[in-house]
Amino acid sequence: MTPDVARHVAGRLRDDTVAFRRDPYRFISRRAAEADASVFETRILLRRTHCMTGAAAAAVFSDPVRFQRAGAAPGPLQKTLFGRGGVQGLDGEQHRHRKAMFLGLTAPDRMDALRHRVREEWRAASARWVDDGEVDLYAQAQQLLTRAVCAWAGVPLREGEVATRTRQLSALFDDAATVGIGHLRARAARRGAERWAEDIVASIRAGVLQTPGEGAAAVIARHREVDGQLLTPRIAAVELLNVLRPTVATAVYTVFVVHALDEHPEWRRRIAAGNASEDLAFLEEVRRHYPFFPAVAAIVREDFEWQGHHFRRGTRALLDLYGTNHDPRVWPEPFRFAPERFLGPAPDRFAFVPQGGGDPAVHHRCPGEPISLGVMGVVLDELTRRTSCSLAGPMGPVDLTRLPALPKGGCRVSSHGCVPTPRSGRSPSGRLTEEVAEPGPVGEPGLEEPGLDPHPGATSPQLPNHDPHPVQGLGVAGPAA
Repeated sequence: MTPDVARHVAGRLRDDTVAFRRDPYRFISRRAAEADASVFETRILLRRTHCMTGAAAAAVFSDPVRFQRAGAAPGPLQKTLFGRGGVQGLDGEQHRHRKAMFLGLTAPDRMDALRHRVREEWRAASARWVDDGEVDLYAQAQQLLTRAVCAWAGVPLREGEVATRTRQLSALFDDAATVGIGHLRARAARRGAERWAEDIVASIRAGVLQTPGEGAAAVIARHREVDGQLLTPRIAAVELLNVLRPTVATAVYTVFVVHALDEHPEWRRRIAAGNASEDLAFLEEVRRHYPFFPAVAAIVREDFEWQGHHFRRGTRALLDLYGTNHDPRVWPEPFRFAPERFLGPAPDRFAFVPQGGGDPAVHHRCPGEPISLGVMGVVLDELTRRTSCSLAGPMGPVDLTRLPALPKGGCRVSSHGCVPTPRSGRSPSGRLTEEVAEPGPVGEPGLEEPGLDPHPGATSPQLPNHDPHPVQGLGVAGPAA
């Protein structure tokens, strides 16, 4: 019997907050592997917490009869990452009704419009990078995505406030899990961003601001709840930020797309030479392989037993996202980057959980997955078929102690990076580009967006045969809505 199991049996639970913070993505899966179980109990932030990992755990965790989301997110994250009163903390009919609004915002035609905006901003930014010498791609992606999502959502953004809004939206996810000054910075960003978003909502409702009716700002400002009432101005502001913030957070995935292309040049060549039919498989493997959010939280509704473990009403549960995506019982060689995993039928929705599990219309799976895939698809297409990109230096391994995780040393692009290049052009480093297509204006024939289904699951491939080995993986506060 391991010390952890013995401690559990004896009822003496130490607080593992520090251990979790030191290794947020791998804490749950490593502890579960030690216990040879898919669930164990500990304390996080002094509160009894059930830590769960694996596809079967994800299915149980998504059962609305057993778990609720109201009150699940720790206070520090409500004051930074999520905001209070947003869709992430709703349950039942109220959750389904509010969630339907978000799913409407990610309909195929709206995703086409967003990809168009992202492509325009990517090209405008990459043209500027030539004169900047060397740029931090993560910071540049945050800014260009802020511009793109605001234009797409119908949120006015003056040139003089781009830096401020980028800084605020980025702090909501980049500093949310920090302590000390970083956390205070995220809380200040939340207050400032909510005031800004609330003013936009008020202006739309008063008829002062004319914005496209299909844009997120107008849809949220005019949304009515199950009882027929408009959202309060503050909650409407929270929900508008729940569109803007996750889109800007896709800058994390942008860096991981670059990292994967640099680490696996054979796939870069394969994507560049293909017709976009394998783009989705590559992007889904990026989302499976690389860390995004460690875990999502819920509250136990009623006492129940699962796999010999007792869940007591009112206690908190954490579902391990990274560990579930690396569970060797489902994913053979889980730490090997292998897009071919996704070249078959769709994977189980509870085994592939980069942004939550289950059906996004019913469960608390993030409705913003089409946004993530859309942004990533544009970046992949631009880097492999439209532009030449060279890194200023080699990218380091991913730092799994950081939230969100990023490569050590960052991702810096040289002055030669990410600029339109004629066919057979080669970047000075030769690492990210060998041969690319002649680029043209956005919207011209031959520049169709990559063939990505904006609603993941329909075309995502089947997992290989299950591998009956013990769990290994990782784990807090996630994106699921």
